[in-house]
Amino acid sequence: MSQHPVPEPLVLTQGDITRVAADAIVNAANTSLLGGGGVDGAIHRAAGPGLLAECRTLHGCPTGEARITGGYHLPARHVIHTVGPVWQGGHKGERETLARCYRSVFELVERHGLRSVAFPSISTGAYRFPLSEAAPIALRELRAALVRLPRLEQVTVVLFSAEDLDVYRQALAAAGAPSP
Repeated sequence: MSQHPVPEPLVLTQGDITRVAADAIVNAANTSLLGGGGVDGAIHRAAGPGLLAECRTLHGCPTGEARITGGYHLPARHVIHTVGPVWQGGHKGERETLARCYRSVFELVERHGLRSVAFPSISTGAYRFPLSEAAPIALRELRAALVRLPRLEQVTVVLFSAEDLDVYRQALAAAGAPSP
């Protein structure tokens, strides 16, 4: 009888989130949910026109909240769209709003019985949230969700560059967790 290694529940990787097979991938969306640049644009392009059509029925999403749609042509069954804060120097509640994005996503994960979810680094692109500040917030919320949601089997963070991946690995090590 061969043994299969149990996958780590928290995975950090560099890659293209639109190629991740998971119950859901997270879209770092804008408030319109109608597509944009960066991860948002890539997800909309890869999913096809059905995603945009469904997003139009949602009538947007406030910053810090999340909405769920189908995955269409993506390998993920669902897309969970969340709107992160625009960095304004860190004195306008940006850190708490970013944490609320992750918690909002996990509320939908729990409500829909999802077992795997992949995240980009929310707000660290066009919204200019410093990666070194965003990574510890993201990892704290991801690890808390893995403890709170026993059905959740895997949470993956898909980073755009090797440098971004290194920042996340350093933040995880600083939090006292082994690096995946």
